[in-house]
Amino acid sequence: MSYTALYRKFRPQEFEDVKGQNHIVATLKNQIEADRIGHAYLFCGTRGTGKTTIAKIFAKAVNCEQPQSGSPCGVCASCRTVASGVSMNVIEIDAASNNGVESIREIREEVAYRPTEGKYKVYIIDEVHMLSIGAFNALLKTLEEPPSYVIFILATTEVHKIPVTILSRCQRYDFKRISVDIIYERLGELLEKEQITAEEKALRYIARAADGAMRDALSLLDQCISFYLGQTLTYENVLDVLGAVDTEVFSELLRKVIKQDTLGAVLTVERLIADGRELGQFVIDFTWYMRNLLLLKASNEMSDALDLSAENMERLLEETEQINEDTLIRYIRIFSELSGQMKYSSQKRILLEIALIKLCRPQMEQDYSSLIGRIEQLEKQMEQGITLPPSKKEAVPTSDFPKQNETPAVPKAVPEDVKQAVKNWRNIVSSMPGLSRTYLNQAKLTLGSGNELMLLFEDKMAAGYFNRPDEHKQLEDTITEHIGKQVAVIIKESDTSGPFNDKDIDLDKLINHVIKTEVEFEE
Repeated sequence: MSYTALYRKFRPQEFEDVKGQNHIVATLKNQIEADRIGHAYLFCGTRGTGKTTIAKIFAKAVNCEQPQSGSPCGVCASCRTVASGVSMNVIEIDAASNNGVESIREIREEVAYRPTEGKYKVYIIDEVHMLSIGAFNALLKTLEEPPSYVIFILATTEVHKIPVTILSRCQRYDFKRISVDIIYERLGELLEKEQITAEEKALRYIARAADGAMRDALSLLDQCISFYLGQTLTYENVLDVLGAVDTEVFSELLRKVIKQDTLGAVLTVERLIADGRELGQFVIDFTWYMRNLLLLKASNEMSDALDLSAENMERLLEETEQINEDTLIRYIRIFSELSGQMKYSSQKRILLEIALIKLCRPQMEQDYSSLIGRIEQLEKQMEQGITLPPSKKEAVPTSDFPKQNETPAVPKAVPEDVKQAVKNWRNIVSSMPGLSRTYLNQAKLTLGSGNELMLLFEDKMAAGYFNRPDEHKQLEDTITEHIGKQVAVIIKESDTSGPFNDKDIDLDKLINHVIKTEVEFEE
């Protein structure tokens, strides 16, 4: 006898065998028990989540001679003929290859005849969104008022392509993606029946790679078993068969990117290609790795929600200290765009290398998120004591700077609490969230008419952002935390569309210059 694929061999034959769609199973069983069966159903959801399987079980149940709690008995003549695929009462139609008006007209002619045995004729139209407009129009009247002995079950992965007139005539059921835990448990059950041993880590990776589709998980498992027939299925075996990469490689690559080691990142790609890894899958998995890192950085409590080993969790926690949210979001954006591009490209390696160079060198891009990365680079260089060359684009008037050993006079009217806020301004800004921190770096600190701390912004959006009550209060509370005093803060947009007005005293420049000069004299 020829070999049967796992997803066909272990296809559920009863409602109780269906995994991950309890809300749909319970509803259909209740309808059968109460004899409140509808005439048209729409099953929609991603591939491999059980749409066709549940449609066949439902078709079997409505014609079953001895249903048990709404589920088919599986032993009567009707159940056996449906299971073997020879029943005249269950008609399966593939709309992808039968999408014309003629195919639907044949259905309209057939529904006039009652079933030869059993109570219902069930039409299962798979991938119904592939029908032409004419075919949908031909189906419309029959779908609205079918004979009492006819049930239509429409299955689709793209419900948005179905006309509203069809949707309004069906009971709609949305199939969920199946969780990693449920898929993992199902794989374990099937391997036990097949008398095959496998590592837990290997099955969990397959469950995760299936992306919520049970059929995909069984197909991947089948592929791995076939390659290592008669052996224990290990995690390394699964990575080898699927062309995937271990998380240690993701960690190594991310740390090279954070250090801006362009050569090291490109050599990592070279090694992956030499090992025969699939680059498209690598991009998807690396994006998920960064996603896990972002979730963990957003909240330490997120560690319970991530399906990671203690070793991988420890590695991620180390990396959360090495990168900030804005940069990480930029990395994820670039790799998400790359994932879409690689599906249709014959030069996957080149696209991947370009993306890695973008991560290491944000100056290659000109958008907002890359500017954040460039600012971080400059801050790191300044921390290391590297002198930045002056810009050649614009001559800076020397009159704007105090002469050597000349201390600019700080207005005596500046209150002490405002001075303390200005002195600690860098620390205050660094403790604010990402967007607030970015806007505050653009602000000019000056004195309000009532001796308040005034923030002047050239950017209208920045001024509007801090004029919102929540953001304004957060800023004042942060200042209080750092200096132990309450300081009134006024937000104002600069009067001019160009640079800041010279009449406004730049407290940050004056006060911090005084501090710096005093330190130099003490030395």
